[in-house]
Amino acid sequence: MFKYFVKRILQSIPLLLLTSLIVFSLIQIAPFDAIDAITTPDMSIERVEFLKQKHGLDQPFLIQYFIWLKNILQGDFGHSIITHHPISQELATRIPNTIKLILPAYVTALIIGIPLGLFSASHRGKWIDDTIDGVLSLGISVPTFWIAMIFIYFFGLKLRWVPTIGMHTIGKEGSLLDFLHHFILPYSILVLVLMPGIARYVRATAINQLQEDYIQVQKSLGSKRKEIFSRHVSRNTLLPIITSIGMDLPMLVTGAIISERIFAWPGVGPYLMDATRKMDYPVIMAIMMLSAILVILGNLLADIMYSMIDPRIRRGQS
Repeated sequence: MFKYFVKRILQSIPLLLLTSLIVFSLIQIAPFDAIDAITTPDMSIERVEFLKQKHGLDQPFLIQYFIWLKNILQGDFGHSIITHHPISQELATRIPNTIKLILPAYVTALIIGIPLGLFSASHRGKWIDDTIDGVLSLGISVPTFWIAMIFIYFFGLKLRWVPTIGMHTIGKEGSLLDFLHHFILPYSILVLVLMPGIARYVRATAINQLQEDYIQVQKSLGSKRKEIFSRHVSRNTLLPIITSIGMDLPMLVTGAIISERIFAWPGVGPYLMDATRKMDYPVIMAIMMLSAILVILGNLLADIMYSMIDPRIRRGQS
């Protein structure tokens, strides 16, 4: 098993390098460069050239890329061109705030969505399955911002049960109760947004399992539906779910952009949106690269967990 893990990790290194080159190239071919965001009409050409030289934008493409890559490997994402603050420090502050919001919501969505999807699949073709499937479809189709606005209007403005912006009340930054008071509304929105997709995915996977030959054999042997789901369907449904969880790893950084923006949650979402609006390319590149790394790590984690649960995969790779 150790050899398999090492092999998968080594295979990820060239992919990470290729991803970094793609991310850097996409920014380079953009119609405007980072200096355009801070120049003014009355700036002289000499001043503009000085700014390009200061930020290293006068160097050839490959030299810029290798300097950027070397800094990334050292944990230095550079500085924001707009605020001049170190990007690493900003992300170190904002990423934990995003994780505090998205991780509990995602875990809750899994806890609700997996049993709900299995329950719906076990009653396939019946009215309860049709009802659940219809509600889940509605949940997937409704935009996040619309649900958030409805919740803000009723629970924040009309009933005044919870605050609608920020992560803390000013002066109460260390209070857990104050944090939970601000947390409950965006958390609820994210659960409602994430859960339907998970439940629909589990339902579809379980229905596919019900069509396998081994299920028909179990039915012919007189096994009850509850026994078939608990012993066979639920276990075999777990493998695709693990892949889905691994692919969802980037959500820990960029999974709540809309919700964070609406509720003024000080996470990565508002930081990325402000950087995009102001053409702060170093920040955009840093977050894009971080998201790409999390995608690759998520795939790697899913493969490792896959091989631990199903040794046939590991033996096949060997």
